[in-house]
Amino acid sequence: MANIKSAKTRIKRNKKREVVNLNRLNAVRTAEKKTRKAVAAGDKEGAKAAFKAAESSLARAAGKGTMHKKTASRHISRLAAAVKSLFVK
Repeated sequence: MANIKSAKTRIKRNKKREVVNLNRLNAVRTAEKKTRKAVAAGDKEGAKAAFKAAESSLARAAGKGTMHKKTASRHISRLAAAVKSLFVK
């Protein structure tokens, strides 16, 4: 257990940040799942809308430091390719 005041403060802060980061990651995962489901169902407009929301949440997570920028970029790229496959066929 921490004895120094600054260490105690950091422990509290880290717990708060952990909750925020976990909520943000859950939102990202949910948005990705919605996009993948829409693509699997062949719903063009739904996939496009879901992709826009997923891209936004991924970019936000990367910008806030919750997720690495290249990881977010890779996820966005793969989702974009999946959505694009609906329109190319």
